[in-house]
Amino acid sequence: MMPLLKQGRDLFTLTRLEDGQRPEKYDTVLYRRPPGKYVLHRVIKVLPDGYVIRGDNCIRKELGVADNDMIAVMTSFVHRGREHSVNEKGYRFYSRFIVFIHPVVSLKLRLRSFAGRVYRKLFKKRLAAPDHSEDRGSGGEK
Repeated sequence: MMPLLKQGRDLFTLTRLEDGQRPEKYDTVLYRRPPGKYVLHRVIKVLPDGYVIRGDNCIRKELGVADNDMIAVMTSFVHRGREHSVNEKGYRFYSRFIVFIHPVVSLKLRLRSFAGRVYRKLFKKRLAAPDHSEDRGSGGEK
């Protein structure tokens, strides 16, 4: 859940979802992704038969996440040594803002990824090019 939560620095508290309880839009949830991986992401849309979920720093949405995959909802977190509730105005504003500006963030991430691929392709070509500097001057002399 970067940039808000950073692994190894920040902590979060989860509350298990009761039977029939559904997360709401903007909630940060822990859910099970096949094959048995656990993920903490934000609900960006609630559907009658599931959810659309995405991490704050991810490009792609996850579609079709079902109720039975949901485990818990984040209720508070410790960010840089300070505890915050998800009910605080600042966090509620942040969670809505991060969903609202995602198209811009997604474009930035895609451009950065594209630039990296172009750079690596050009850089690898230079590294892979044969070095003929030793062949110069040898011209068949004995």
